[in-house]
Amino acid sequence: MTEAFPRLGRRLRLGLLGGGPGSFIGPMHRAAARLDGRFDLIAGVLSSNAEKGRAAAAALGIAAYPSAAAMCAAEPTLDAVAVMTPNHCHIAECRAALGAGLHVVCDKPLTNTLAEARELASLAAERKRVFCLTHAYSAYPMIRQMKAMVAAGTLGELRAVQVEYLQAGMSQRVENGPLTAKLRWKLDTAQSGPSLVLGDIGTHADQLLRFVVGRPITRIATDLGALVPGRTVHDWCSCLLRMEGGLRGTLNVSQALAGAENVITLRVFGERGHLEWSHARSNFLTHAPHGEPVRTLSRGGPGMLPPAARLVRIPAGHPEGLLEAFANLYRDAAEAMAAAILGVAPDPAALEFPTARDGVAGLAFLEAAIASQAAGGAWTDVAS
Repeated sequence: MTEAFPRLGRRLRLGLLGGGPGSFIGPMHRAAARLDGRFDLIAGVLSSNAEKGRAAAAALGIAAYPSAAAMCAAEPTLDAVAVMTPNHCHIAECRAALGAGLHVVCDKPLTNTLAEARELASLAAERKRVFCLTHAYSAYPMIRQMKAMVAAGTLGELRAVQVEYLQAGMSQRVENGPLTAKLRWKLDTAQSGPSLVLGDIGTHADQLLRFVVGRPITRIATDLGALVPGRTVHDWCSCLLRMEGGLRGTLNVSQALAGAENVITLRVFGERGHLEWSHARSNFLTHAPHGEPVRTLSRGGPGMLPPAARLVRIPAGHPEGLLEAFANLYRDAAEAMAAAILGVAPDPAALEFPTARDGVAGLAFLEAAIASQAAGGAWTDVAS
């Protein structure tokens, strides 16, 4: 199938919500959107402080606005918005964008509640707008390779799964020092949501596991809380899992493990062996067939399956990382947006990016984990 984006004959016009001065994720979004030449950055609401927002927009050469609603009303040529504001802002900003008929790229978690997430997923479907949720780890080529191998039955019947996401950023009493704007909102559950660790990184682990295995999580039993004494937000969660079909698993996430440098690991075990991917070696995938030598598959090397090979940007031996994964999401979202504008079918290969439906599943997981903890770690159903 011919891709829709080249047929559009122009770049998509993108508005920015958040990601201004001091942001880590803002430059990531902007670079990813520009990497493949599919988006032009037109306007933005880059800070809740109007003066800072105007200065940041001027530095980028884009128009500045005080709110999402104002930008959507004043920029009728926009095609899409990218939302990278604090979690509690997502619901109103995505409502405004979808209400204005715009496509959306949004940071995770989608919202702070399951009800809000369902509202946005329904609104995106009703308006027939593309909604890309930036769970970028699922856009690494070797994660796509892992998913394709699982789907092809390489491991046979699946037996168990394990996923972990471990960080050190809150391993000390950050609450005792001067708080950055980012820490202030993250430490406020009214803004960051009912569980900091689950919203920040737990939803990443949940989505990555579901994406690769291709099954929903149906039940969980949770130990959720804080490792750092006196902390009032969650920085630790350990879950036992049941996935569709009775598949067993574990999910462990923490932001308070000293020395952990964004440790992400995913393992899938089957009757014929197992697959393992780690963020530290993201360009490689370990395949351990039962009774045979362990194999290492390399991004861009022999044995790449089509869903993974299409995301490889440079030859093997030249590492790709998080920026390229973000750009993979933006590139595929652009294909879906162009197809929607033209009224044609998009290239099916471009439709594996996470959507608002993944955001709903992430909030269902988060709320079930909290309910399990409240029930003393009892097994709890995850809403479908």
